[in-house]
Amino acid sequence: MTKQTFIQGTMILLAAGIVNRILGFIPRIALPRIIGPEGIGLYQMGYPFLIVVLTLVTGGIPIAIAKLVAEAEAENNEARIRSILKISMTICATLGLLFTAGCLLAAKWITAHLFTDPRVYYTFLCMSPIILFVSISAVYRGYFQGRQNMIPTALSQVVETLVRIVTILAFAYWLMPYGLEYAAAGAMIGVMVGEIAATLVLMSQYAAARKLRPAFPKSKIGSVAAYGRLSNLKQLLSIAVPVTGSKLVGSCSYFLESILTVQSLAAAGIATKLATAQYGALQGMVFPILLLPSALTYSLSVSLIPSLSEAAAQNDMKTIHSRLHQSLRLALVTGAPFATLMFVLAEPLCLYMYNQSDVGTMLKMMAPIAMFIYLQAPLQAALQALDRPGTALVNTLTGSVVKLTCIYWVASMPSFGILGVVLAINLNIVLVTLLHWQSVVRLLKFRMEMLDFAKVGAAMALTGIASYLVMSVPWSDSNLLRFLSACTLGGGLYLLLTVVFRLVDKSDLLRIFTLGRKIWR
Repeated sequence: MTKQTFIQGTMILLAAGIVNRILGFIPRIALPRIIGPEGIGLYQMGYPFLIVVLTLVTGGIPIAIAKLVAEAEAENNEARIRSILKISMTICATLGLLFTAGCLLAAKWITAHLFTDPRVYYTFLCMSPIILFVSISAVYRGYFQGRQNMIPTALSQVVETLVRIVTILAFAYWLMPYGLEYAAAGAMIGVMVGEIAATLVLMSQYAAARKLRPAFPKSKIGSVAAYGRLSNLKQLLSIAVPVTGSKLVGSCSYFLESILTVQSLAAAGIATKLATAQYGALQGMVFPILLLPSALTYSLSVSLIPSLSEAAAQNDMKTIHSRLHQSLRLALVTGAPFATLMFVLAEPLCLYMYNQSDVGTMLKMMAPIAMFIYLQAPLQAALQALDRPGTALVNTLTGSVVKLTCIYWVASMPSFGILGVVLAINLNIVLVTLLHWQSVVRLLKFRMEMLDFAKVGAAMALTGIASYLVMSVPWSDSNLLRFLSACTLGGGLYLLLTVVFRLVDKSDLLRIFTLGRKIWR
């Protein structure tokens, strides 16, 4: 089995993430042309319920598997790895089957009582089997991540996206003559087929890896006795349960946030339809732009967990500090230009993307906080990898309580309105990130050079000033040309400054180029 370094694994997942984000725009553009806004509503209606169920079924299982497999591999204990995989597969497959069967049997009642449109019934039926396939694929992804082999995960993601694009559009088009509800169900069938394809890819990769893995002498394989099945189960649950709880806190917080926002804006004298539109603009327009660099932070987080877990099993504090420093520096350096351009060019960016320049006010308020978003993911991954998922849960819960309280208090003031919601979300992001940072520093006695932050801040300031001047000075009558020039000049200047300020060193570039040659071969 091919094992990658931390940087190589991150870059492989990053490449897959970028490809998936680009390809993902195809069905988003084409599907509404086939089934229309009403059909999209039926197609999307069941997703919140599906996310809650998947959180309950899989939750923190992939993270727990990745951590325990990495530790067992550091000990060269193949028997423990096989035990962890069997236990995890038994749990997830059983829960997946039970929840799938429960959703299919209770589909009539659920769609009649929990959804506003009973026509979602057929979409819900087609959605239910996804639970089983995601449950199985989650186990394999955790296993490969624990082995520090990110290629199967990246390959399954790309295959799933490609298959889903074709099948969503094909099934929706074929079933459209039978009615809108059948067309929406056809689109969901496409999603299910994509998940089946991803699961098959992971299963085939696992089968191939088992054939290629060399046979270890019995003395090196280890024994389950040292880590009995019950012990493995306890360790698995001790990691997975707090992580699942943290994810559920986030989901419940998001759900309550939507309710409190509309109620608070109504208390501020804003009509319900307008309040819903404002919150929709915040979640549907501002956040997608803010989270563009999240492909990198996700890749860093996934690669960081097994890397830190393996180092912790060997009590290698030097590697732990080095990997954490690498991930935080990469998140800082790569996220900075996005945050700068989003702040300086907020209004034209929202105008040309959504034809809604007014949304730029919210984007400008959140852009400086974007840096905390990009740093939060590696910090949370570090806490999970170092047996502190409960700490991450408490930090997330604290931030959620503060956010919901502020929304209820500030957004209900007529002078704030939706900007009060933005303010509350910003406070939540900053608070949770700082709490994670404090927890990591206290746990590892970790520190970063303040010079790194100063260099990034200087690069952001110079990039922002240059982009602002290119956009504001009327050297051309075309606003679009000035906007594109400001983005290009700002991005190019920032890249130059990363070299001048040595924000990216020669070893990082050499690792990236070496990985590129390997992928090309």
